[in-house]
Formats: sequence, C-alpha cells, structure tokens
Amino acid sequence: MFLERFIQYIQYEKRYSPHTVSAYESDLDQFMRFLNNPGNAIVAPESTITHPDQISYHDIRNWMVELIDQKLTGRSVNRKMATLRKYFKFLLQEGIITQNPTSKIRSQKVPKQLPVVVEGDSLAKMLNDDNIFTNDFTGIRDKLIIEILFGTGMRLAELLGLKDSDINDYEGTLKVLGKRNKERIIPINTELRILLGQYMEVKKNENFDNNSLMLIVTSKGAKAYPNLIYLIVQKYLSNISTQNKRSPHVLRHTFATSLLNNGADLNSIKELLGHANLSATQIYTHNSVERLKSIYKQAHPKA
Repeated sequence: MFLERFIQYIQYEKRYSPHTVSAYESDLDQFMRFLNNPGNAIVAPESTITHPDQISYHDIRNWMVELIDQKLTGRSVNRKMATLRKYFKFLLQEGIITQNPTSKIRSQKVPKQLPVVVEGDSLAKMLNDDNIFTNDFTGIRDKLIIEILFGTGMRLAELLGLKDSDINDYEGTLKVLGKRNKERIIPINTELRILLGQYMEVKKNENFDNNSLMLIVTSKGAKAYPNLIYLIVQKYLSNISTQNKRSPHVLRHTFATSLLNNGADLNSIKELLGHANLSATQIYTHNSVERLKSIYKQAHPKA
C-alpha cells in the first residue's frame, strides 16, 4: 500500500518531527485495520484491498462515521482525515492513483478553543520562590525547564533538541531548531542567562559518564524525553493552577499571551514562536479580547 514510501517522504523530504511521523503512522495503521475488518470496506467481502486505488470515498466516509460513533472529538476526527488527505495527495503526485478519494471529504465543525494559559504573575512569583525548587542538579534543571518554556515560548520538541552549543551567552540568545528544520534565534532575559550558567556549572560537576551534548538531560545524564518534561511541568504548575491541562504547551501559550497583553505586536510574537504564518498567531488575540471583557465587567458601573 506504499505506506513505508509515504512515511519516508514525510520523514526525510518534508522533515516532519518524530512525533508527527508517529501520529501519521498510527492513523494510517488504524485506517488499514478498519479496511481489513470484514464488513467495513465497500469492496466485495471475498476481495482483499491490495492497492490504494481500490479505496473509495465511501470507505473513508465509513471510517469517519465509525470514529464519530466511537465518540472521538471533531478535532480528532479532522486530524485523522488530514492524515488521509496527505497520504492520498502523495499517492496522486507519485502517479500511484488517478483519483483522490478524500477530495469530497468535509471536515467536522469544531468550536474554537482558546489557548489554555496560566496566570503569568503567579508563574513568575513561583519561579522566584526559593522554597519551590531544590538547589541540587534536579531542582536547578527543573527550574530551567520552566524558565525556558515560559521565557522563550519554544515547543517541547525544540526544548528537547537544544544543545549546549546553542547557548550564546555573549549575545543573550538561544538558537532553536523548529519545524521543518527551520532555525530561529530567541533572546533570553538576564535571569534566564544566570540560571543557564548555574545549570551548566552544576551539570558539569555531576561528571556524567556519557558526556551528552544535549542541554536538558536526565538525572543520569541521558538525553531528556517528552514524558519527563510533561511530569516536571505538571508537578510545578500544580502549585499555581487547578486546571486539568498543565502541559509544556500551556507555557508556550502563556508566553505568547503575556507578550500580547503587554503590548508586543503580532508579527514579533509570530517570529518568536516560529509560526509559518500570522493566522496561527492570531488565536492569542482572542484571549486578550476575553481579558478586556473581564476587566470591563469588573470596572464599568453599567457592565
């Protein structure tokens, strides 16, 4: 079914992140298992789908209906349909199929969700509290993770990809490798620069055997992994937030919203976040509007 060829295409030519590639593989595997389940495919029961040109619009529509019946959210269904669109578009470009069965598939309507943020002032206060973080390697590393995510707005994958050599202490910047291997330079504040220096010193004193070049490492000196960062972020955000969502991306949203609320223009925020276009950044204006509405209701006598 040319699945391996497609995965190599998005991995090496399109340079999708490992997380995205894994999600595409999972979606396609789920779709193929659906097709191979007797009674699901439109082809005759005794037939077996051996080539993607045997897959019809009705097969895809049936899978969409099953996903909806499984109570998946419209957003999740749309993501899986986006995977199929990309897959069949690739097959069409390669001349493997002559018609794209996803061309008539319509996305599910989903309500717009505002980015989840935490209170910036509370977060800053927590980071300045000497009783929150221990003064050993683990405590300094954990604080650095929160400071970097909140102070730069970088993505989880970008944080995990940081190397010691990406720090420019003289210029006060971090070099970040973003989506599609696009590099960008992010300025860092004085407190973060000082913390980076402390972390590098204590990391050096740990005398890890593996001599990892990665900036963020585990307590044994190995390259940090996504679940470790999630656990660290959830642990410390629980001190200031009761909301269910306490992920690294919440800190990215908080970074962007804080900049916007304090007068930064959208184009500057777009560049700092590494967004490909301004439309992705404009979602943060909705949070600012909601904040203004809240202030108005509290302050105006006729609100």
